Amino acid sequence: MSAAAISRQQRGQPRWTLLTPLLALAVLLATWARHGHPLTLVLIAGCLVAAVLAAVHHAEVVAARVGEPLGSLVLAVAVTVIEVGLIVMLMMGGGAGASTYARNTVFAAVMITLNGIVGISLLVGALRHRLVSFNASGSGSALATVVTLAGVCLVLPGFTVSAGGLQYSGSQLVFAAVASLVLYSAFVFTQTIRHRDFFLPVAADRHGQVIGLLDEDGDGHADPPTGPAAALSLALLLAALVAVVGLAKLLSPAIEGAVTGLGLPYPLVGVVIAVLVLAPETIAAVRNAARNRVQTSLNLAYGSAMASIGLTIPAIAIAMIWLPGPLTLGLEPTQIVLLTLSVIVSVLTLAQGRALPLQGVVHLVLLATFLFLSAQP
Repeated sequence: MSAAAISRQQRGQPRWTLLTPLLALAVLLATWARHGHPLTLVLIAGCLVAAVLAAVHHAEVVAARVGEPLGSLVLAVAVTVIEVGLIVMLMMGGGAGASTYARNTVFAAVMITLNGIVGISLLVGALRHRLVSFNASGSGSALATVVTLAGVCLVLPGFTVSAGGLQYSGSQLVFAAVASLVLYSAFVFTQTIRHRDFFLPVAADRHGQVIGLLDEDGDGHADPPTGPAAALSLALLLAALVAVVGLAKLLSPAIEGAVTGLGLPYPLVGVVIAVLVLAPETIAAVRNAARNRVQTSLNLAYGSAMASIGLTIPAIAIAMIWLPGPLTLGLEPTQIVLLTLSVIVSVLTLAQGRALPLQGVVHLVLLATFLFLSAQP
């Protein structure tokens, strides 16, 4: 967070950030039972966007208080908890695509984080600063964790023989859930305790070569926000995220109706919801990239991808005890190809620890390909 933003936070929260989460929750409660009128849907959409912006602000305040890299985990974990709730609620509603909803949403989240958040962060940062630098060791280990999680939870179900189709058997699903939790926990331990320095913003020379950690002490930056201010922001962050998922749930029938009416494939619904849920992280990542803190942007992107798989799949596995119907996790061939391309490009992007605007464009083209093929398979 910039010095000006932190100083403003210390003087008092901007009024709109205090009121927006509460207003969004009020609209959510008032429209929960009846929300079919077009004007009501417009109001819900407006409150949803405002709640997303408020969530970004309060997440940055909390992150400034706890410091990096723990701060980048705050929004990722919070949003993933909300994502799980949204998936479970929509799966309980049934429908033709209920069995694939978790897969489609999680895969969309992975593609948006690996290509969308990373791509736009690299592009914005490199356009503003000519080159952006990051710790290849830290980001590489994060990418390796994401790839392993995606392989175990989304690719392998299509190649096992214990269950039909693209599904895991009961014991296989339990194993995948436990493995996901182990991987996610190991990474969090590495990022926040064992090798914390690998995930801190770095300083670089004019050629983009990393020369050390970014020193933010004694350079004109204000102190982090106070404890009470950070606690207030944490409470408002949770309120804003609850409002986001609730309002997105109210909008989902309209989204599903629009998708069906236009003759588009059902998996596109998962893409739209994933875009809404990941909007706070995307905005926060872009803001950090503009400040030449691309390492924080990558922490947000890969942390979100990890949480989307490593926390969502175990939670859905537990929820399947009560949820009716099968759970289809395996990716289709086109999705596997897109994931493979994303992994290869991500490895090449991280290899040197620095990036030009071109790398950002490559990732964004991959995201555009995913979005286009989701609408026109």
